[in-house]
Amino acid sequence: MADRFDKLDKEELRGLIAEVLDLPVAEVTDEAHFLDDLDVDSLMALEIMVRLEKAYGLRLEETELESITTLAGTYDLLDGRLKAVS
Repeated sequence: MADRFDKLDKEELRGLIAEVLDLPVAEVTDEAHFLDDLDVDSLMALEIMVRLEKAYGLRLEETELESITTLAGTYDLLDGRLKAVS
């Protein structure tokens, strides 16, 4: 499954997060802070994490949730994890 994600697509990731948050894709900018700018609560953050795990075939640790605060941080986390398993 990792072969499909040799290069993580940021726009695909942006769309997935926008879908979970029920927001227009344009609002999920690279630096928009999920909590402060997009009003993400803990339940929504958990939903993002679950969807990322399913979409990318990864098991994320609770400590990694701290990196899932912006699209850029989420992208960096997933990119590193996917490269590590490929």
